[in-house]
Amino acid sequence: MTLSWWGVDLSAIDLRGADLSGANLTNVRLIGGNLSGAVLTGANLSYAKLVGCQLSEADLTGANLSYADLTGADLSAANLGGADLLFSRLLQARLAGAKLGSAKLSSAILIEADLSQADLSRASLLEANLSGSTLSGANCAQANLSLAKLDGADLSMSDLSGANLLWSKLRRANLSGANLSGANFTGANLTGSVVEGTQWCGTKVRGTIFPDGTRSGWLWVQLPTSF
Repeated sequence: MTLSWWGVDLSAIDLRGADLSGANLTNVRLIGGNLSGAVLTGANLSYAKLVGCQLSEADLTGANLSYADLTGADLSAANLGGADLLFSRLLQARLAGAKLGSAKLSSAILIEADLSQADLSRASLLEANLSGSTLSGANCAQANLSLAKLDGADLSMSDLSGANLLWSKLRRANLSGANLSGANFTGANLTGSVVEGTQWCGTKVRGTIFPDGTRSGWLWVQLPTSF
């Protein structure tokens, strides 16, 4: 029988290491709860209130966290591969070293979140708000960041090879040492961004606003190795 705690208030509960795989936790309140190391594979946590929740090293592979509020939550080293985080709130959440490969994060709010060293390869971040977030050393290869807000974000030493940044906003972002090989920056705004040591081999620019405020033409251009 599938465990169902739909809408239950479990705030401050200690469920460290618990096996809640496949559980129905829709609209549950787990504010300040501790689920570190818990197994939540395939669980339904849509609309859940997880503010300040401890989820470090938890296994949330394939879990549904759409519309969940994870403000200030600790998801460091958690496995969120293939998870559904559409429209979720992850303001100032800690996701350092988290596995988010192929995760769905479209329209998610990740303002000032810590995603350093996280794996976001092939993740969908369409229209996500990552303003002021830390993505240093993150793997964003082939991620979809179209229309994403990355103003003031730290993307130093990150891997954005093959990523789609169509019409994204990267004003004052730190891209030093980042790998942008083959990435699509059509219509992207890089005004005031830091690009020292950045790899641009094969990067696509079309109508792109460069760090100095100049705009590229609207014909397809692939940049050489250096900017």
